[in-house]
Amino acid sequence: MNGAVGAEYERRDLIAVKEIRIHGRGGQGAVLAARMLASAFVAEGKYVASFPMYGFERRGAPVVAFTRVDDKPIREKTQIYTPDCLVVIDPGLMTLPTLFNGLQPDGILILNTPKKLKKRPHENLKIGGVINATRIAVEEIGRDIPNTCLLGAFAAASGWLKMESLLACLEEYLSGDILQRNLKSAARGYREVEVIKW
Repeated sequence: MNGAVGAEYERRDLIAVKEIRIHGRGGQGAVLAARMLASAFVAEGKYVASFPMYGFERRGAPVVAFTRVDDKPIREKTQIYTPDCLVVIDPGLMTLPTLFNGLQPDGILILNTPKKLKKRPHENLKIGGVINATRIAVEEIGRDIPNTCLLGAFAAASGWLKMESLLACLEEYLSGDILQRNLKSAARGYREVEVIKW
């Protein structure tokens, strides 16, 4: 089998796969969000692969994390170049010229911002989930770590994941008072996200 035919076969074989790329900055919980998302999908019987990509390893530096989910075992171990969904934790990253690179048609954007989206940021977007996750995180957790709020918004806007699965998986990573605070943050993300359809 030559390379071109092999690549085409691989893509058909992985047709049910969903790929999620999370953009944030160091300290905002992008990597943990990808892991939590993976655990929630596993709880629903899916196969997952989740991993980060670091630039400069310092607080505030851009961080990208990836979660790939499918109904069958995942063989692909590369970074995600053609995402079905983008989760943007830091709204300042919306100005990156490469942010929407490879976005699939009918794509989804989950965006942390206090502002309304006045227009569709990219032609391949079909759904937007907009929420002021920073404000909710500060109110519920006491710190600007909006990752769990955005996961709640993701569950609501994408419809790919049950909220019960997400809430249950948080217990694998958090405990005590901080768990309770993050459960509230995620629940508010689910309830308060503004879902836009283009």
